[in-house]
Amino acid sequence: MTLRTRLTLLYAVPFLASGAVLVAIPLLQTSSTRPVGTGGPPEGTVDGPVLDRMVGAAVIGLAAMVVVSVVAGWLVAGRFLRPLWTITATARDISASNLHRRLGLERAGRRDEFTLLAATLDDLFARLEAAFESQRRFVANAAHELRTPLTAERTLLQVALADPDATVDSLRAACGEVLTLGRAQERLIDALLTLATSERGLEHREPVDLAAIAGEVARSRAATALGPADTTGDPRLVEILVSNLVDNAVRYNVPGGRVDVTTSAADGQALLRVSNTGPVVPPGEVERLFEPFQRLGGERLAGGHGLGLAIVRAVATAHGATVTADPRPDGGLTVEVRFPR
Repeated sequence: MTLRTRLTLLYAVPFLASGAVLVAIPLLQTSSTRPVGTGGPPEGTVDGPVLDRMVGAAVIGLAAMVVVSVVAGWLVAGRFLRPLWTITATARDISASNLHRRLGLERAGRRDEFTLLAATLDDLFARLEAAFESQRRFVANAAHELRTPLTAERTLLQVALADPDATVDSLRAACGEVLTLGRAQERLIDALLTLATSERGLEHREPVDLAAIAGEVARSRAATALGPADTTGDPRLVEILVSNLVDNAVRYNVPGGRVDVTTSAADGQALLRVSNTGPVVPPGEVERLFEPFQRLGGERLAGGHGLGLAIVRAVATAHGATVTADPRPDGGLTVEVRFPR
C-alpha cells in the first residue's frame, strides 16, 4: 500500500471504531429483559419493529460514516503529503546537469519535518554540485598538465628527426630531455593516484608515530622540534602528507630561508606544524592553494604541479584530521594538521 493509503486507514479506522461505539451505546440501552412474575412488557422496553428501525438507521449511519471517514482521510492524507510529493518530484528532476536547483521550502516559510528533509537534501545537492564542479575542474587541469609534457616530448622528437645534420650526441641529448619530461609525467601521475586514493578514504588503520615519520622526512631538509605525537591511520599516507608539506615549504621559500617542523600532543590530538619563510601569501589566497593545480599567483614553478596541499588536505580528511594554514606577517606560511589520538 502507498503511504497515502496507509494514512487514510490510520485516520478512518479509529474514526469508524469510535462511531460504531457511539451508535452501539443507545442500541444496548434500548434492550432489556422482561422481569420475572410480570405478564406485560417491562416499562421502557422498545418493541421489535421500532428496534429494527433503529438498528437499520444505525447501520445506514455507520455506512455513511465509513464513506465520509475514508474520503476525509484520503483528502487529509493528500494534503499532508503534498510537500513530500513536491520534494520527490523536484529531487527527481535534479541531475548532474542542473544541480544548482534547490527545493527551497525554507523560503516558503514552512517549519516542520518536511522543511528539515528539504534542507538536508539542499545541503546534499550543494555538496554534490561542488564535487561535480571540482571533478570537472580537476579533469580539465589534469588534462592540461599532462598535455604540456606530451607536446614538449613530441616537439623534441620531431625536431631531432627533422634535423638532417643530427649527430649521436644531439640525439642523445634529445632523448635525455624526453626522459626528463617522462619522469615529470610519472611524478604527476603518482601524485594524482595519491590524491584519488586519499579521497577514497582509509581501508585500514594502525598505530602511527607522527614524530618518527616527521623526523625521518625532515631530517635533511628542515629544523625540527619533535615531541611525542601518536595517532592511528595509514603510515604510508601520513608520510606522504608530511613529505608534501615539507617539500612545499622548501620549494616555495626564499634564498637562505628556513623551514621548521614540530610535532606535539595536546587536547587529545597529535599536532604537526610546518612553517617556512617564503614569499608573502595574501590571506585571500590561502584557501585556493588547497585546490588541485593551484599555485600562488598562478605561476608555474619547476618541479611542482600544484597538488601538494590538495594531497595534504585529502590525506588529512581521510584520517579525520583538520588542516589550517595561516600566512606569516613577514612572509611564508604555517600549516597545522591536527590528528585525533
